[in-house]
Amino acid sequence: MSRPLDADSAPPEPAMNRVAQAGLTCPVPAGEADRVQLGHGSGGKLSAALLRERFLPRFGNDVLELLGDAAVIPAPGADLAVSTDSFVVNPLEFPGGNIGHLAVHGTVNDLAMMGAEPQYLAAGFILEEGLSFEVLDRVLDAMSEAAREAGVLVVTGDTKVVERGKADGMFINTTGIGRLDPEFRPDPTRASTGDAVIVSGPIGSHGVAIMAAREDLGFEAELSSDTACLAPLVSALREACGPGVRCLRDPTRGGMASALNEIAASSAVGIRLEEDALPIPGPVRAACEMLGLDPLYVANEGILVAIVSKDRAEEAVQALRSHPVGRSAARIGTVTGERPGLVLLRTGLGASRVVDMLPGDQLPRIC
Repeated sequence: MSRPLDADSAPPEPAMNRVAQAGLTCPVPAGEADRVQLGHGSGGKLSAALLRERFLPRFGNDVLELLGDAAVIPAPGADLAVSTDSFVVNPLEFPGGNIGHLAVHGTVNDLAMMGAEPQYLAAGFILEEGLSFEVLDRVLDAMSEAAREAGVLVVTGDTKVVERGKADGMFINTTGIGRLDPEFRPDPTRASTGDAVIVSGPIGSHGVAIMAAREDLGFEAELSSDTACLAPLVSALREACGPGVRCLRDPTRGGMASALNEIAASSAVGIRLEEDALPIPGPVRAACEMLGLDPLYVANEGILVAIVSKDRAEEAVQALRSHPVGRSAARIGTVTGERPGLVLLRTGLGASRVVDMLPGDQLPRIC
């Protein structure tokens, strides 16, 4: 949890004994500054530093440096959005889905967050010697089903096999191509004072479900991943609100906190969240409290956060609720002109605390 704004005291200690019992490890170990750490894959501060200090100086160009969910490539007739993502989730199968669902949904959703209509996928597989064909078949079936539901074609791919112990069963990379609508271009630089912050569904389900499956924690309530294709939600928003949709993000690695911090920084605005409005399922909240985690930093795979002009906010919520994936949509905050680049959470007691970027990684290997 982030500390209260302007407070001098340190944040409360997490439930370290429970974290240790769950087998969680520190993503930022001391004395490893000259090596890659788990936290570099978090989508938070370490990920941003890795990109800024090592990748962009070598590969930087006008397309890459925009750092969107997908790259915008000029093409005759209509611009294209191109996105690539790698999936290393452990375990491969979990309540609500498997790595195959993630491999399709993750890339398709990145295209959708740019306002693009997903059309094609390429898939690369790194398989570990000894992987069961039964598991492989279930993953491929999941990918086929997810691609069909998303309306995309898998048009090319590659397969490699490595020795036992080298790949945790399977890694998958997917690259997606989508067609952009010139009249609908959500962008993280477009958030403006007074805009509404809207989330399409419950927060934190995927990350907590992965952790529970990985560590066999055996919570009484069933926890299930929310992995889903978000393209239909984006279509509903486009039809209902058009250019009133300023910005879209799918809060995967780093969770809701990282996604909103990126928007606040890109648009040079402040964002104020209302704790009482956050749709955090009871089992997710209970699991996070037990393990000393903050749901705002837990990964999601089936929700989006939308920044929408204040005059279209109610229409946006209703448009999202019209689809089963968005039936729990809610307005959770407001874009402000105060404290640019900062995300604040107003608690149920009326106090405020900073919701900063995640410095490391609460739950590595969740996607």
